[in-house]
Amino acid sequence: MQVFKFGGSSVGTPERIQEIASWFPDAVGKQQCGGVVFSAFQGVTDQLISMAERAGAGDDSYTTDLGSMEGRHIDAIRKMLPSSQQSQAIAGVKFLLNDLEDILQGVYLVKELTPRSMDFITSFGEQLSNYIIHLVFRHHGIDCDYLDARTVIVTDDQFGNAEVDMDATLQNIRNHYKNRDNRLQVITGFIAATETGVTTTLGRGGSDYTASIFAAALEAEELQIWTDVDGVLTSDPRVVKEAFTMDVLSYEEAMELSHFGAKVIHPPTIEPAMSREIPIRIKNTMNPSFPGTVIGKMESKQEHIIKGISSIDNVALIRVQGSGLVGMAGVAQRIFGALAAGRINIILITQASSEHSVCLAVMPKDAAKAKKLLEKELRHELSIRKVADIIVEKDLSIIAVVGENMRNTPGIAGKIFQALGRSRINISAIAQGSSELNISAVIQQRDKAKALRVIHDAFFYGPRKTANIYVFGAGLIGGQLLNDIRDKQDWFLTSRHLDLRVNGIMNSKKLLLDEDGIELGGWEKKLASTRKQADPGALLEFVKKNQSPNTIIVDATADEAIVEWYDAFLKQGVAVVTPNKKANTNDWEQYRRLSDLARDNDTQFLYETNVGAGLPFVEAVKQRVASGDEIHRIEGVFSGTLSYLFNKFDGSKPFSELVRVARENGYTEPDPRDDLNGMDAARKLLILARTQGKALSLDDIEVENLVPEELRGDMDPDTFLEKLKVYDEAFEQRLDQAKKEGKLLRYLAILDDGTPRVRLEAVDSGHPVSGLEGSENMLNITTDAYSETPLVIKGPGAGPVVTANGVLNDILKTIK
Repeated sequence: MQVFKFGGSSVGTPERIQEIASWFPDAVGKQQCGGVVFSAFQGVTDQLISMAERAGAGDDSYTTDLGSMEGRHIDAIRKMLPSSQQSQAIAGVKFLLNDLEDILQGVYLVKELTPRSMDFITSFGEQLSNYIIHLVFRHHGIDCDYLDARTVIVTDDQFGNAEVDMDATLQNIRNHYKNRDNRLQVITGFIAATETGVTTTLGRGGSDYTASIFAAALEAEELQIWTDVDGVLTSDPRVVKEAFTMDVLSYEEAMELSHFGAKVIHPPTIEPAMSREIPIRIKNTMNPSFPGTVIGKMESKQEHIIKGISSIDNVALIRVQGSGLVGMAGVAQRIFGALAAGRINIILITQASSEHSVCLAVMPKDAAKAKKLLEKELRHELSIRKVADIIVEKDLSIIAVVGENMRNTPGIAGKIFQALGRSRINISAIAQGSSELNISAVIQQRDKAKALRVIHDAFFYGPRKTANIYVFGAGLIGGQLLNDIRDKQDWFLTSRHLDLRVNGIMNSKKLLLDEDGIELGGWEKKLASTRKQADPGALLEFVKKNQSPNTIIVDATADEAIVEWYDAFLKQGVAVVTPNKKANTNDWEQYRRLSDLARDNDTQFLYETNVGAGLPFVEAVKQRVASGDEIHRIEGVFSGTLSYLFNKFDGSKPFSELVRVARENGYTEPDPRDDLNGMDAARKLLILARTQGKALSLDDIEVENLVPEELRGDMDPDTFLEKLKVYDEAFEQRLDQAKKEGKLLRYLAILDDGTPRVRLEAVDSGHPVSGLEGSENMLNITTDAYSETPLVIKGPGAGPVVTANGVLNDILKTIK
């Protein structure tokens, strides 16, 4: 014996109904089907509620919708039934709609809409759909009867959400089936009646409940609920695109998920089936071959610790607090009793161990009433200040993490709260039952989507981690970085379980954003065609809304204005990675503040490429400092341009000619004086000094400027190169002097006990920098541990390819 239920989305169009009728016999198979419950056609219940409310307000526009509703149902008959059967079917529909028109007219005339009238009006959706569908089933050769559930399901008169008299109802159903001659019953969901025959409803989602009641009465082997998704998913797929279908759930897990907003199944549905251990299978009408999710009394075999994450939107938190609550006997009973008397449903309860405060989550429509009831109940305590206040917070959501495997598994709560905390999501209240089946957190509603995503990512992807990257600057370095990520995304995902997503790109004019990640194929055209104007503030707000635990900002510009935004991103817990030297070479206080912000907000400020491009110069210094290994001397070649020039300067060509060739080959800045003045090397030395904790500025560094003083004013580069020839002899003399001493010229940066300095020096042929080639850079570090032989790092120290690779390495360091 089986019982089926189809929701409104499953019967949203005549075509879908026809499809169900065509494959329904195969779905039942060799088993017997005791009944099939249908909801109203998709959207009809909402339309009936709207019509009723307008009629109650004296608005006669409801008649227009009444006419369109009649047209929709008659049109469905004409599409699904042959002409010979249409007249009778249309007559039955018109008979029902005449009754609906009469009640709406009455509500309109008296301008009063009671809960009892609303139940009667909304009952017509199921009456109409099931009457039509049972005729369609018959047309397809399925032997069936139309069963109005009001004739068997008995409830109290709590209109809108009536309580079922289960004993009487189950007996009525069994009695009805004794005389059905094995004919399938097409049953109206959602509706019932009192003992005196007054129409009631079982609440929204009540059609599931109807089906579960029939399954319990018939002791069915399985209850199948057909909807528009493949089963119960790990989270809301509209928010979490990676959500997937769960194979099995226990009754308890399903109840927790449904209570906290999982819309596939409604909470009352589970109890009747669970009481008789009847499995509930959730299936997809649009994908009938998919096995779906089975809910039952079974051991969970799923590999994940949790089963799902659900949420309730738009809740209010009522907080009763005061020192007088401590040790006050019976206060909880009075609070809950007062709310129960007012028929206010409490969604979540939490109390501090100090008994200083009690928090209750309720629906917003009940918040004002709940506060008044509590103020009345606790009026004495309020008057003598034993209760300080009753506070109502609105615009909140509840996130519930559910799973039987959470029992006795250490660290689950920590993992949840760490994911929320690293995404800057504040928690207003926390609740966990002693069963350890559910951990719930109350958060701001604006953070709900972000919370669902980060918790889902934390629990369902094992070793996989997601990084959300935002790139300022799409020039040589930024563009190379984006292309590198594009080319390596698949490799990172498969080999390192890293999902590198670029969610934002901004250049000087445009801003491109995508919460799901920008497809990097053709990113240049996408950036050029976006309508969003460049705006760091807009990017920051987007980050706040979509922040994940691994969110990284990359500043690939040389723009001082972008540096001003570092503070805001670091305070938000966003990592900052940058090849831009501005932040680290301005005043010491700014450098110190950024480092402190990164530490205090559990994030990182990384700038490896400020000094050695792709070479780990900064990391090497940080490691020595972190290990307590005292640094005595730092020495190196930090300018790729100056390294190239003096590696080539052997007297065979004039110095000015080498500079001209280097410029033509792109080895220098557009104006070679920006390399020859030594300031680039000085800035890099300053960054390494500050990395050691030395509070230095550029003014503290002695810099030898290789640009002759007469050539330092306003001058175009070509003129400079022409006039530099005059000074070739002076450079030649320095080279000759070094050769006489058996030495080589190298432009060194030195940090020791003396004055920090960058200058052209003659070094022995055995010096580490003497073996540099091309534009290689080198760092030598002498410490207690590396006293006899310095720690040496060398390699290419400039260029967009190695710099972009260095930036990518820094990005990877931030991922936790």
